[in-house]
Amino acid sequence: MTDMTANPRRQRFAWFLDPFAAVARDRFALGGLIILGLFFVIALFAPMIATHDPFASAMTESGRLNRLARPSAEHLLGTTTFGHDVFSQFILGFRVALLVGLLGAFAVGVISTLFGVISGYFGGWIDDLLMRITDIALSIPTLPFAIVAVGLLGPSVNNIILVIVLLFWRNGARIIRAAVLTERERVYVRWARAAGASHLHVIVKHILPNVFRVVFLWVTMSVAFAVLTEASLSFIGLGDPSTTSWGQMLNTAFASGNLRSAWWWVVPPSLALVTLISALYLVGRAFEEYNNPRLRAKR
Repeated sequence: MTDMTANPRRQRFAWFLDPFAAVARDRFALGGLIILGLFFVIALFAPMIATHDPFASAMTESGRLNRLARPSAEHLLGTTTFGHDVFSQFILGFRVALLVGLLGAFAVGVISTLFGVISGYFGGWIDDLLMRITDIALSIPTLPFAIVAVGLLGPSVNNIILVIVLLFWRNGARIIRAAVLTERERVYVRWARAAGASHLHVIVKHILPNVFRVVFLWVTMSVAFAVLTEASLSFIGLGDPSTTSWGQMLNTAFASGNLRSAWWWVVPPSLALVTLISALYLVGRAFEEYNNPRLRAKR
């Protein structure tokens, strides 16, 4: 009895569960998921893991500033040129990276999906209007726009997320639209229309579940884009000065002239960025393979 009731539920959410199950069977993607889970746990408990105030200057017993101290029991990753604890800044950087990545990618996914689904499903003048707006957005250069926008709006995490959303929804809208154009010509969609189903019913019940794989793939890629954009803006001095991020740590190390000498200050945020982007790539690669029959056939 349990199996009979469980199977319909399983089939109902197969469009959501099957891709994750397929990705989890890939060893590299599973490793990426484990890394992402570890990063998420560290970000969640970052204030409890941090051992010092990230902006408090450490002093020596003689009352002098404890600047550029090497890793020790007191300061696990040493100190900066201002005497700030590197370990605490590094740990709190997890929270900023995932906050920007997840919020930015979620907003990008929502806007891209709305534009892509509405444009691809309805077609006609609606498609022309939305795609012309997308074309105008695609003509805007990414990095110059980000620098000017954050410079005008002010360096803050909220403004960086806003700029990320404005920059990265445009490509996803075209990708999702292409998937919707294929799905709307399927037999079951035509039958649903012939049966008198509303547009909302067709979109929610038939279109979205079948383009979810494309949406999720784009959202995964957007997380990486968002993290790299935040790190880039912080590295050139446009990060939020009230928070600590990995890009900001590298910017401060570069500005102080210790980018090469203070390895304990530079290596941790650099490795964290590389590890996070690599984990996202492994998950995205496996998901793309699941989504693309040709890639599955080659494997």
